[in-house]
Amino acid sequence: MPAPPKKPFPLRLDPALHAAVERAAAADLRSVNAQMEVLLREALARRGIKVAVSPAPKRGRPAGKDESDA
Repeated sequence: MPAPPKKPFPLRLDPALHAAVERAAAADLRSVNAQMEVLLREALARRGIKVAVSPAPKRGRPAGKDESDA
């Protein structure tokens, strides 16, 4: 079952802010998009707003008919 799609939306940022997020993302070995999600979740948590985490997609090859019987 594929993961639920992410909601794309345009975001305008000050270039200096984007550069700072890029640096933070690189330091944490994340993409800028993943870093923005982390920062938004942290900010919401500080305000007492809980956000459910979507289940991660399953990785690897699906079991075939022969493998599921074993």
